[in-house]
Amino acid sequence: MLLSLKMSYKAAMGEDYKAGCPPGNPTAGSNSNPNAAKANEDFVDPWTVRTSSAKGIDYDKLIVQFGSSKIDKELINRIEKATGQRPHRFLRRGIFFSHRDMNQVLDAYENKKPFYLYTGRGPSSEAMHLGHLVPFIFTKWLQDVFNVPLVIQMSDDEKYLWKDLTLEQAYSYTVENAKDIIACGFDINKTFIFSDLEFMGQSPGFYKNVVKIQKHVTFNQVKGIFGFTDSDCIGKISFPAVQAAPSFSNSFPKIFRDRRDIQCLIPCAIDQDPYFRMTRDVAPRIGHPKPALLHSTFFPALQGAQTKMSASDPNSSIFLTDTAKQIKSKVNKHAFSGGRDTVEEHRQFGGNCEVDVSFMYLTFFLEDDDRLEQIRQVSNPALPPIHMSPTAQPGPVYC
Repeated sequence: MLLSLKMSYKAAMGEDYKAGCPPGNPTAGSNSNPNAAKANEDFVDPWTVRTSSAKGIDYDKLIVQFGSSKIDKELINRIEKATGQRPHRFLRRGIFFSHRDMNQVLDAYENKKPFYLYTGRGPSSEAMHLGHLVPFIFTKWLQDVFNVPLVIQMSDDEKYLWKDLTLEQAYSYTVENAKDIIACGFDINKTFIFSDLEFMGQSPGFYKNVVKIQKHVTFNQVKGIFGFTDSDCIGKISFPAVQAAPSFSNSFPKIFRDRRDIQCLIPCAIDQDPYFRMTRDVAPRIGHPKPALLHSTFFPALQGAQTKMSASDPNSSIFLTDTAKQIKSKVNKHAFSGGRDTVEEHRQFGGNCEVDVSFMYLTFFLEDDDRLEQIRQVSNPALPPIHMSPTAQPGPVYC
């Protein structure tokens, strides 16, 4: 049976099965340079996430590379004390692992000063997949525990510029994706979801901030940050200013009036950080506080943690519109397993949860820490137990 499965794997993937080594993904984003990183190094930008490690990106190295700060035990304890709520499982398990200026946000909150949340979605398909949910699940928790306003940018203009879409298609994806986002349960009285294509012409304050940002960022800067080339359309070059503008409170005069001093907190995957490094550099020069950020890890593709789940590859993704039957089929056919090379090795050593995609998904969605640890122990009885608690040092709970 095992030999038959290995032969089927080789026929499908063009390579022999090796335990702990998911199949490679040669596909790269349109703006990424395949020569930008060595084959054995991680590569992360807003369009491409790639690593040769079956365990996924080395996030400690990424913190050093991006110059952010690790979310440590002390910060988690402070969030718990400020909110009076148990830290979210994404904090307890190191899924949100990095930050910029979160302590400033907590200072403001503890001193009764306002702040607001900003996150977004680039709608490139009719349905969102599980990975897209991660920032929204966490943002919902942040809105609940801090009781603050939230703005959600639907960057349909971005997808029109980067993808082979009509304006009408891009906007229709915004409408469909907004339904998934609304279903997360945000406070309808404190949440504003907007389409760039629709909102830009309705808000002079928003567009004024876009123009200010554009004036203070040179082409050489965006070329260095985002890797733009001479063949890229000017829309791509100017778009980072559009993603930056919601970081400033007076972009939304109907919510914050003309106040310029309200700080913004942005929960997002760390591949979006280049946009906001640029924003933080510009902010003091145009009279605004720097936005704070909370960075998440990437949600792995079904084929393994070497790349993130992508809507452009249906076989790598579980969509929110998939039926239970479709999900089961995708997991059975495509989810990379932590099984060993032989039955004997598997019996002796157990499964490898560090590379098992199904277990990785449980770390994102299973709330019960004790149940998660029980599953981990069943998969690999030889492992020492991990005792999770709200004050535990955060980090992946993969085996």
